[in-house]
Amino acid sequence: MNTELQVCDLTCASDEPDTGTEMRNTVKTKDVDQPVEDVSTGSGAAAAAAAAAAAATSDTESGIFSGESELCVEHESELDWFCASEQKLICSHCAIVGSCHGHTVTPLADRVTAARNQLVDVCEKIQLQALRIERFINQTLTTKERALQAAASRSREQLLVQVSTVREALEEEEQRLLEQVHTEEERVEQCLLTQRAHWSQALSNLAQTRSRLVHTLTHAADAQLATAGQEIAERVEEAEGVGEPCDTDQLNLNPACSDSKLLRGLWASAILLGPNACGSANLKFDERTVSPLLSLSDDLCTLTFVPKKPRQSPPYHPARFDYWPNALGSVSMSSGTHSWVMDVGQSGAFKLGVCYASVERKGSGNEARLGYNTQSWILAHYDGEFSFCHAGKHTPIQVVKRPKRIGLLLDWPSQTLVFYEPDSSTVLFSITHPFTAPLLPAYAAADRSITILH
Repeated sequence: MNTELQVCDLTCASDEPDTGTEMRNTVKTKDVDQPVEDVSTGSGAAAAAAAAAAAATSDTESGIFSGESELCVEHESELDWFCASEQKLICSHCAIVGSCHGHTVTPLADRVTAARNQLVDVCEKIQLQALRIERFINQTLTTKERALQAAASRSREQLLVQVSTVREALEEEEQRLLEQVHTEEERVEQCLLTQRAHWSQALSNLAQTRSRLVHTLTHAADAQLATAGQEIAERVEEAEGVGEPCDTDQLNLNPACSDSKLLRGLWASAILLGPNACGSANLKFDERTVSPLLSLSDDLCTLTFVPKKPRQSPPYHPARFDYWPNALGSVSMSSGTHSWVMDVGQSGAFKLGVCYASVERKGSGNEARLGYNTQSWILAHYDGEFSFCHAGKHTPIQVVKRPKRIGLLLDWPSQTLVFYEPDSSTVLFSITHPFTAPLLPAYAAADRSITILH
């Protein structure tokens, strides 16, 4: 919508009244160049005055000028030109023989049109910016408030359930954690209130700025509008300085506020080793998924790595891993609490964890490689090192003594996965993740054997 200012070169051929003063004005349009008739101090001046009067009448009728035209004090001619060099209104004589001779000048009508177009553009941009801020206030911040309440409520419920299991030993820990969640909730609430107040004020400032610009656009006289460039620029800078709203992690409840190493360890111990320990007695390896590089025992509980691929491969099945030495468990988990213990013995290379049933089974790509995609959460042991693997990222795990048994605990209500060393009651690693589909136990063995214990 921006319109470039049309610049006209006004030159004076001579100061002699006999030869006349020549003014050439070439206005470039889209298709043609239209020359303006010569203006002289004699009869040409009269013609120019008549043309100017006709143009003024036409401009007035078309709404370009909003009031009566002013006259030049020096030449008593109509101020129908604008000097860009000195930012003021001038007459044609000022441009030809006066103080603005040789300056960059444009017809007043063109200058006013350009200013109006600029104001329309600015107002449209401010309106769009205001709409974006309104959406941020009404949608994002409101959703964050609801999510904050739900997240804080879930955290409190999770804490109360876990603490009730070992209440006698954890009363002090319970109080500390509840206060921590409350403090975090207040922090996020304060952030939301600050954001709402800030952007509400910004929206109000934008509305005021736009109102002033609209008032200038609709009520200012042409002369005032033509010289209001500085004021318009200040308003534009003021509007641009408001900035754009953005969603940040500071507006979310930090899950770490409800995390406790003491609580997590005792809770896992109570579930895995307590009198009411929950286990997956029916868990076995799903023979349909077992890689040709693994052999499965008759009781479907032990996987053994086969260094060389057997001559007779198992029958084809779409669920079978055909490249990596992987296998999946037979129990799908999407509710409740599940735990099972694996005997890893002297195996020097194995993986234990969970994955979605949709994990890729075919090929050598990372999609079928446990721990290297977003479908699996794996504890891996290789070359003497332990690590947690997910989406190709490896988190080292420090162990004091190499475990021969490793327990896994999946608590679906709290979306928590714990890797546990039952012999020393040590939590090796835990993660809380919003699982979105049923999970299956996942395994891999590249050395010796691993066994499911009941």
